[in-house]
Amino acid sequence: MQVSKWGNSLAIRLPAAVVEALDLKEGDDIEVVIAGSKRFEIRRDAAREDAIRKLHELSRPLPPGFVFSRDDANER
Repeated sequence: MQVSKWGNSLAIRLPAAVVEALDLKEGDDIEVVIAGSKRFEIRRDAAREDAIRKLHELSRPLPPGFVFSRDDANER
């Protein structure tokens, strides 16, 4: 991998093997973690999936017959 200048930051390009192994696509979030002296690990950032999972755990069933009206919700 090669380190490049990108604006005021530094960037690395990920080899195709890493992209395929992590099933990455443009726009995905990843974590780069220090794994030891002069070593690092790259892994998917699980924060988004964790947040969605927590939201699903908090969800409660809606009362019978509940209907959401966007017009009523936005009425002033």
